[in-house]
Amino acid sequence: MTRILLKRAYADPSDSDGYRILVDRLWPRGLTKQQLEIEKWAKAVTPSSELRKAWHHDPERFSEFAEHYRQELNQNPAVDEFLELLAQHPTVTFVYGAKNEEVNHAVVLRDYLLPQLQS
Repeated sequence: MTRILLKRAYADPSDSDGYRILVDRLWPRGLTKQQLEIEKWAKAVTPSSELRKAWHHDPERFSEFAEHYRQELNQNPAVDEFLELLAQHPTVTFVYGAKNEEVNHAVVLRDYLLPQLQS
């Protein structure tokens, strides 16, 4: 079974991260590919630019954002292929740039995908 961890892009990579995937549509400011140490950049499963801009990381609107993001994921054909990739690795770390570690799209993505990986 695949375990999905979450980690800020600005935190140091570690061996325990497993397969590291950047789950941001935009590259994290000030970081090089070498510093980030990712295996994949999964732009196709990130929130749309429109949704990201509308939310603008406002914690007050997080539940509304999460609902809209899940709707996007339900209609996103890239999700099935992404699930297949995740299933190939025992540990995956979603790397994201948001400052808030609890209120961000990576949390929604993980919570959306985990039940599907377990079924």
